[in-house]
Amino acid sequence: MGGKTKRTFKVSLMLMLSLSFALAGCGGNNNNGNSSSAGEGDKSGNAATQTAGSDAGSDKVKPFEVSVFIGAAGQQPTPDNKIYKKIKEETGATFNMEFLAGDINQKLGVMIAGQDYPDLITGNAKLVTAGAYIPLEDLIEEHAPNLKAHYADYWNMMKDPSDGHIYVLPNYGVYNGKVNSSYYSGPAFWVQKAVLKEFGYPQIKTLDEYFDLIAKYKEKYPTIDGSPTIGFEILNYDWKNWGLFNPPQHLIGHPNDGGVVVNDGVAEIFADKDYAKKYYQKLNEVNERGLLDKETFVQNSDQYLAKLSSGTVLGMFDQHWNFGTAEDALTTQGKIERTYVGLPLVYDTATKDYYRDRPVLNLNNGFGISINAKDPVKIIKLLETLISEDWQKTLAWGIEGEDYYLNEEGRFMRTQEQRDQATDATWQLANKAKSMFEYLPKIEGSYSDGNATGPAEQPEEYQAGLKPYDKEFLDAYGFQTYVDFFSEPPQNPVYYPAWSIDLIDGSDAKIANTKLNELSTKFLPQAILAKPGDFDKVWNDYTSEIGKVNIKAYEDRINELIKWRIDNWSK
Repeated sequence: MGGKTKRTFKVSLMLMLSLSFALAGCGGNNNNGNSSSAGEGDKSGNAATQTAGSDAGSDKVKPFEVSVFIGAAGQQPTPDNKIYKKIKEETGATFNMEFLAGDINQKLGVMIAGQDYPDLITGNAKLVTAGAYIPLEDLIEEHAPNLKAHYADYWNMMKDPSDGHIYVLPNYGVYNGKVNSSYYSGPAFWVQKAVLKEFGYPQIKTLDEYFDLIAKYKEKYPTIDGSPTIGFEILNYDWKNWGLFNPPQHLIGHPNDGGVVVNDGVAEIFADKDYAKKYYQKLNEVNERGLLDKETFVQNSDQYLAKLSSGTVLGMFDQHWNFGTAEDALTTQGKIERTYVGLPLVYDTATKDYYRDRPVLNLNNGFGISINAKDPVKIIKLLETLISEDWQKTLAWGIEGEDYYLNEEGRFMRTQEQRDQATDATWQLANKAKSMFEYLPKIEGSYSDGNATGPAEQPEEYQAGLKPYDKEFLDAYGFQTYVDFFSEPPQNPVYYPAWSIDLIDGSDAKIANTKLNELSTKFLPQAILAKPGDFDKVWNDYTSEIGKVNIKAYEDRINELIKWRIDNWSK
């Protein structure tokens, strides 16, 4: 769909929506009712908000179904899941969820070609370009004052640079009150706790120290629980390619800006730079030493997580949120020593680590309402209801008395049994609305009563929930939490992060980026697995092919949007 066609379509759609709103206001008996909710300034959302499926002036809740596509692999909740059941009882809503199976680009291509969209879809730039989402700002202004208050400080950041509309409601990055940091979810070089304990809790700062330690442990323990010990894993599957692509930027002391590093507001690719070569040459050496998993470049994400869950993998580069299910499985098995510590490695100790950043708005994800949604007003009212503090507490903590309790100081705490349940994947499918909550708008930081917006961020709950092994481990390093392994992050640059910049499907920038990713996916495994004497030849072939790509178009688009963000987000 061309730019002019897309704009015309969006204008027509907005006119249709405006007309439907007007007609709904004239009708004497419509399913949407009249919203009665907290005022604009009430960020906590504590005032009563009429549920999405209720009739005006009635307590009756009418059932309705919302079809949902989630652009990531996942498991269906159990039919009797208590949180989804509570949502249905109090709002009328049930969710018919479809999870990604296979390649995301292929799936989206089929959806776009057939204009076959469910009501709610997780955010994706391809869908924005295709006109799959409806603009949300007018819906929010008219029907969702709590959502408007929730995003008030981020409103301009959420607008699409091409037309100024808001299509997706970010799922992470909106903070209220105090931000607690007892859990690190970002990128790092991860190593099993057992490896560090085995050698007396050393301070590992550099890449060389890291791999030398893994080699020593693997030599001492060639098997773990009867299976061969794997020194290092690399995840490079579909869009989850950061395990292969991203480490060089961090090793030179830069944060995660995706495929570029930014110096003084100017971005450039790093894939072909000497400091990137240094990393992949190190991996070539690591492979030659027998530390790299032989299947690492032919496995999918599920197979990768299964290996981590087995406890046989000593280390990998990854983002913590991506392998949380594997750590939950290890915890459930009682293999605490096989869970991981994130290390902010650099090439040399003169470089300060910059892995941990300050919270940023997750512009690339969350939920958007599709053009095929039968009742956008009802859906936005549902989202308005679920952003209230009461619902946020239920979604994040569970049900009071079952999943957590209030101590004498009014602080949310859990018993050890409740903590153990919360890490059990089977229990989660019946007792958490994890699949939906991951992508819904959410309060982060703290609630109006001072409690943290999640158990991992509640300082006293975090400390109380530490296993004896973890207490001993942290004490050995003199740390309170595993976040303490990382340097305090500086203030985010205004534009940050560059990875959230939309390159626009079909543009020269997008084509260049896609080609660069294809070349990296092809040549980097070849370089890593090559005989050491052949590494330079493969690397030179790789950089020679990059030289044929219109990298300038890619860098120009990033730099154009960096400037746009600085000009518009600073306001």
